[in-house]
Amino acid sequence: MVKRVTRVASADGLTMDAARIAEAIDETTAVVAVSGVIFKSAAIVDLEPIIARAHAVGAPVVVDAYQWIGAVPFDVTALGVDFVVGGSVKYLCGGPGAGFLYVRPDLLAGVKPRLTGWIAHPTPFGFDPGPMRYRDDGLRLLNGTPHIPCLYAARAGYEIVGEIGVPAIREKSRRLTARIVEFAQAEGWAVNSPLDGARRGGSVSLGVPEPERVQQELDRRDVLCDWRPGVGLRFGPHFYNTVDDVDRGLAETKDIVRGLRP
Repeated sequence: MVKRVTRVASADGLTMDAARIAEAIDETTAVVAVSGVIFKSAAIVDLEPIIARAHAVGAPVVVDAYQWIGAVPFDVTALGVDFVVGGSVKYLCGGPGAGFLYVRPDLLAGVKPRLTGWIAHPTPFGFDPGPMRYRDDGLRLLNGTPHIPCLYAARAGYEIVGEIGVPAIREKSRRLTARIVEFAQAEGWAVNSPLDGARRGGSVSLGVPEPERVQQELDRRDVLCDWRPGVGLRFGPHFYNTVDDVDRGLAETKDIVRGLRP
């Protein structure tokens, strides 16, 4: 059997047309991998038609939810998604080194990772030389010794996000990101994220002049954001940010951009 990878590129680099992905799926498709939220622009991808088409031909779907989890409600059961991968370094506030893999429960028993390790074995301290046998629970997915310090550090972030609730975080995020969009439009800066808050994740990308230089100066002024080539500054206010935080960051950005002008 000839194996190939089909890449469906974004037409504008900022959004992804779900219909184009669905059209690329056929009876030869083995697996579909897709980002739930585009990292450059925070554009939310419509997963439903992708999952429906993939399941119609018997292909599982792997969703990268790094930019999604903790900022936008994500009901894996309602979507029927097969696999979800992500981590703690963004909206879960857990820092680096702690990732996760969700597997649809009815698929778990049939998943046999090629890259595996002793913790995935039902008797890890038996040091069985093989062939590999897998546990019946989620630990069958582990490929080595867990990184305990990172997992321990991530726990507090998970608990805080869980206590607040993602729906409440989403509501506040939409208010703050809408404020950023309105300010940028008033300044004449390009908004390289969806203007519709329902289609926008937890961040807004602003096409200001010399974004790398502006970001470095913002950092010196204790305004933390980042920048990405092709889209500009990326602001991602979270539940702990206030309106004053956002307004100050935008005012500082305006001051820096003004200083760039000859």
